[in-house]
Amino acid sequence: MNKSFKLAPSILSADFANLGAELHKIEVAGADLVHVDVMDGSFVPNISIGPLVVKACKRSTVLPLDVHLMIVEPEKYIAGFAEAGANFITIHAEATLHLHRTLQLIKDSGVGVGLAVNPLTPLNVILEALPYLDTVLIMSVNPGFGGQKFIKPSLGRIETVANWIADLDLACEIEVDGGVKVNNIKEIVSAGANILVAGSAVFNDNGVENNIKDLRAAVA
Repeated sequence: MNKSFKLAPSILSADFANLGAELHKIEVAGADLVHVDVMDGSFVPNISIGPLVVKACKRSTVLPLDVHLMIVEPEKYIAGFAEAGANFITIHAEATLHLHRTLQLIKDSGVGVGLAVNPLTPLNVILEALPYLDTVLIMSVNPGFGGQKFIKPSLGRIETVANWIADLDLACEIEVDGGVKVNNIKEIVSAGANILVAGSAVFNDNGVENNIKDLRAAVA
């Protein structure tokens, strides 16, 4: 069991009218990363934010920015997000025709390299790409909307990737995005994940500090 993990609150669920204050809250509460969901209305149904908001986030927090590009042809935008202040950029295997080249573009931009797969995308693409990656992002919901229910078979997918990483003796981290809650975070970490994205589980009426404390306590 992987007992340690990093918590990456997703600002998709934050109050955008008070984004600076929301970032301050998660920073003070002990978050490890800021997860920034970028959606283009094509790869996923919704449209969210671009490099200008990432740049504003960079000015508002010392936490690393974990930028998740849910966009088609991400290779066109990697330089812009890197320049805006992304510390990690994750693209989707399903969103680019030239995956190796695009991963190399991320590496050449000087930021951490991440690769995401949707719930029914075969994991073989991850196995082939592992030597090039800093992070594997297992989507445990269909991307595009916050507040969805965790897809249970994702646990087996996490375990598979964790075993591959161990067998290859790589330092790659496993990130999970979608439906992470107090009642399932322990089994997700037990499966091998060590970066947990949480949106609606962090930003709700219970309060950011209480929610982050509860998520950590659920694993401990």
